[in-house]
Amino acid sequence: MSRGGFWSVARAVAWRNTHNFFTNPAMIIPALLFPMFFFTAFAGGLSRVDQIPGFDYAAGYTTFVYGFVLLQASTFGGIFTGFSVARDFESGFSRRLLMAAGRREGIVAGYWLAALTRAAFTVAIITAVATIAGLTVDGNLVDLAGLYTLALLVNAAAMLFGTGIAMRLRTMQAGPAMQMPAFLLLFLAPVWVPYDLLTGWVQTAASFNPITLMLEAGRGFLAGDLTKVLPAFGVALLLVAVTVLWARGGLRSAERAA
Repeated sequence: MSRGGFWSVARAVAWRNTHNFFTNPAMIIPALLFPMFFFTAFAGGLSRVDQIPGFDYAAGYTTFVYGFVLLQASTFGGIFTGFSVARDFESGFSRRLLMAAGRREGIVAGYWLAALTRAAFTVAIITAVATIAGLTVDGNLVDLAGLYTLALLVNAAAMLFGTGIAMRLRTMQAGPAMQMPAFLLLFLAPVWVPYDLLTGWVQTAASFNPITLMLEAGRGFLAGDLTKVLPAFGVALLLVAVTVLWARGGLRSAERAA
């Protein structure tokens, strides 16, 4: 690989990781099964939750759960790409890539393009299944554009966070450090019932959780009832900005180690 510019490096990294994803069942199956399990288990098993007093989400419980699973798939599409970064360091490929790339920021951009592709594929499959299961979308095309833009930003922040860890530790043993924060943020949000129906410390945690804003805004887009849109996008953009700095620091750490 010759020393290329930013976009040539990004395209090469994105193609390699996307190709590896779609040709490796060990990567593609977990990416699908994890969000699919949550959707089918809870959209089906808890479908009567929308009949309890105080559940005021008009689009129905299937759509309510889909809003969470969409955010979850976007998040883990980014986190799992961080695993790929760590795997590339363990194999020695990333060190060769650092030597070959003229614009090393293109490496991170390439991993993000791969993460976006992975998330888009997973979301497309889940959306198809959800549609068969009775997904109701009351929002218009502008609302849907807002929904998927928000998911794109979440995907970028998750990928940058995972990449920053992977480039600092450069081992697959970094996996729990990538996953646990994502799990905690996702599941300390109003996942299965609206925020107003949460109680105790769970509601307190959800009130400080930035994912709560994005989850409620996403569900608002699906229901055609815009909710907390500006705060949600503000938080998402802030997370992307912070994780860009985090990933850049990881890249510098990897450069020093190489």
